[in-house]
Amino acid sequence: MFRRIATLFRGFLGLFITGIEKQNPRALIEAEKENLREQISRFNDNLATHAGFIERLMRQIRNLEQKEKELTARTAANIKAGNREIAGQVALELQTVKAQLEENRQQLVAAEETYKKLVKTRDVAVSDAQAKIEKLKRLISETEMVEAQAELQEMAKGVISGIGGAGDTLARVEEYLNERRDKAAGRARVAAGSIDTSEVEMKEAEQKALGEQALAEFEVAYGFKSPLPEEEKGAGKTPPAAGTVKELGPQG
Repeated sequence: MFRRIATLFRGFLGLFITGIEKQNPRALIEAEKENLREQISRFNDNLATHAGFIERLMRQIRNLEQKEKELTARTAANIKAGNREIAGQVALELQTVKAQLEENRQQLVAAEETYKKLVKTRDVAVSDAQAKIEKLKRLISETEMVEAQAELQEMAKGVISGIGGAGDTLARVEEYLNERRDKAAGRARVAAGSIDTSEVEMKEAEQKALGEQALAEFEVAYGFKSPLPEEEKGAGKTPPAAGTVKELGPQG
């Protein structure tokens, strides 16, 4: 029972973490970069330990080579001195040193090869990890760009739909305004038909008669026309000679 509960809890926790990772890919990449740096640091520590082992082998080889020279010289000296027993002991020690020297040399060759392989493996792994991280960065940028384009397209679609809805609304407003205008025009027509125009026509005729009278008086005053009684008295008289023009202005 507890095992099932623990499994279920791990499942929910995994889903929760997966959801966070999906929502924060950049943070996940940064975490992986930090993890890569830690792994490289540990790898370099182990590589440094291996390099130290190589240096120790090289030092031992130098010491054994020096000891080999010394033992060789001692063996030769004892043989020349006739000390064969001592020369034999030194020769045995020389064999042991030579065996150790050969073993150390073989270990050095193997250690050097291992070191080179480890360095190459590290460099390849780091390069591969960096390439993957850069690829993920580009993928994130492309994903964000595509998401932005999709969002803009959705917004554009919404705007187009909104414009269509606004067009319907504007059409209804125009219809309402046309109805109000037509109704107002009808009211004005009805009001115009009920106005009594007889008084207006009478005032118009009166204004016309007054205008004619004023014009006649002007013509008489400025010599364009003689008063009607004077015309009747002067009937049959010779008209004034041609070329005589009466000056404008009121008669004295």
